[in-house]
Amino acid sequence: MKPSPTVLEPDYAAAAELLANADALLIGAGAGMGVDSGLATFRGNHGFWTAYPAYQGQSFADIACPETFTDNPELAWGFYGHRLNLYRQAAPHAGFAILRRWAEAMPHGYFVMTSNVDGHFHRGGFPPERIYECHGSLQHLQCHEGCPDTWPADAVQMDIDLQTFRARSALPRCPHCGALARPNLLMFCDCDWLDRRYTAQRRRYREWLETVQDRRLVAVELGAGTAIPTVRHTCEYAARRLIRINPQDTQSPDQGVLLPVGALEGLTRLDAAMTLRSQ
Repeated sequence: MKPSPTVLEPDYAAAAELLANADALLIGAGAGMGVDSGLATFRGNHGFWTAYPAYQGQSFADIACPETFTDNPELAWGFYGHRLNLYRQAAPHAGFAILRRWAEAMPHGYFVMTSNVDGHFHRGGFPPERIYECHGSLQHLQCHEGCPDTWPADAVQMDIDLQTFRARSALPRCPHCGALARPNLLMFCDCDWLDRRYTAQRRRYREWLETVQDRRLVAVELGAGTAIPTVRHTCEYAARRLIRINPQDTQSPDQGVLLPVGALEGLTRLDAAMTLRSQ
């Protein structure tokens, strides 16, 4: 059952107090951050099959792996091409602007750490040097045959058969050798991911984290699940105080506040609590 505003009001006040006293902010975002922008989270096979009924009987891991690009490239690009189209069509929801406003007010800065590959923090106005995409990005490509470079996916336009979810248009190709291209993101059973771009992001994140260890660092964790708990563990490890916003996987943080609602609702109501506190 969805908690009522009355029940949650003390928790929003407590979360607002944490933010008001913070001087550095870590934003951790999982798949649930994109739900309010119209993006699916694929919770379990049934969630995946609901989004992609043509893949009934196959799991997310079956499709989202390098082997599929070798065995059935039209199927592989049918999935990732469809995701790329969705990510481009969907607008980052209003919660991104709320987070950016809070972040830009922090005396000792902020960083975004996200497992999402949609590029929405970039589109939401966060500068690239403040973003760590731990699983890579669908907005960049790499060669499936091993060329060492990556490049933006800006020129890729995919036509997808929405009955079969297979690519109908020409498949992306490596500009260096002409071989099949693949997304520059971490797939299942992936030994070939070129992660240099994201290693540099991680280095900048860790350098920033070292500068704020003696500061009042607060983490706002949004839509990060427990199945692949990278974002959860990062936020729990990095910050002394944690605001967890998630309608599922609702374990309360040891030190901090749980707001068991979706990302946009939680951010909107917390922003209102911040305004009330400052009056």
